[in-house]
Amino acid sequence: MEKLIFTDPDTDEEIQFYVLEQTCIAGITYLLVAEEEEEDSFAYILREIRTDEEDIIYEVVEDDEEIRAIAKVFEELIEDIDLEI
Repeated sequence: MEKLIFTDPDTDEEIQFYVLEQTCIAGITYLLVAEEEEEDSFAYILREIRTDEEDIIYEVVEDDEEIRAIAKVFEELIEDIDLEI
């Protein structure tokens, strides 16, 4: 399973997430990531943003409507997952 490591710009703390699934909707790439690889844990939906410098930034989706819509897609892609919003 692919891992992503982020560095908090305020604290320089590294945060590791496991990529559970990826999808592209309306030209926007979304990742479903979790804190733990195998156990029940908090999961987040990240939106990929490409900068002018060709860098990729991921931000947590915070809009409730967007979260619900994307979560439904991930639940269809991963049959044995139940996302609680």
